[in-house]
Amino acid sequence: MFSVSFSALIFALTFGFAHAQSPAEKGLEIAKERKKRDLGWGDSVAEMSMVLRNAKGSEVERKMRMKSLEMQDDGDKAITIFDQPLDVKGTVFLSYSHATKPDDQWMYLPKLSKVKRIRSKNKSGPFMGSEFSFEDMNSFEIEKFKFKYLRDEKFEEQNCFVLEQVPTDKNSGYTKQVVWVDKKHYRALKIEFYDRKKSFLKELIYQEYELYLDKYWRPMRVEMFNDQNGKSTDLITHELAFKTGLKESDFNQGSLKNRR
Repeated sequence: MFSVSFSALIFALTFGFAHAQSPAEKGLEIAKERKKRDLGWGDSVAEMSMVLRNAKGSEVERKMRMKSLEMQDDGDKAITIFDQPLDVKGTVFLSYSHATKPDDQWMYLPKLSKVKRIRSKNKSGPFMGSEFSFEDMNSFEIEKFKFKYLRDEKFEEQNCFVLEQVPTDKNSGYTKQVVWVDKKHYRALKIEFYDRKKSFLKELIYQEYELYLDKYWRPMRVEMFNDQNGKSTDLITHELAFKTGLKESDFNQGSLKNRR
């Protein structure tokens, strides 16, 4: 009896160790589940505000509309149209996110009546003078990162997985990101960004999540705080609608000048 139990124990231990998840495997599994829970939403249209705040607390608010289209087997497409104030009115930003190749981005500048392509090596630059970079404005794609599970930890009373995700793109402005993902809904709650010198750069907080179509969670407010310069930017969603009938032809870079 003893020999049988001992053999079974050895087998169980050997089998368990052989199949234990590594931090990389567990991190990837969590990231895949996060992505899986946000598939199938189709398209969306949002009325938003961007609030830019300097280190002294002075604010500038911009009004904008964002349209997004979910693509099969690739990253999402999105177009952002700025309506207010007058100095940015008519500015249009178009982004094609990709899973396995560099993203495509264009900006229409009405003062110059010109469409400017954002080069991959410049995507770490600030988006419209905010604390978000052009890189931050793309959709979350699994292939863009290498993942590693770090630990379990609470954030604002919610049980979370904490993951490290390292960009695979050599032109990324970040050496790594640390992400807090809640265990119940697999929503990102906080992301820390580290610059090319591996120093802590900024922190993104997702707030006021609301549920749409009984499945898709969206934060009504996200706050990006730059630890190095003391500036911050809030993105606030006022209205959001899904499955509005948008088509791929609505995201054509050739028609950016005619957007209203």
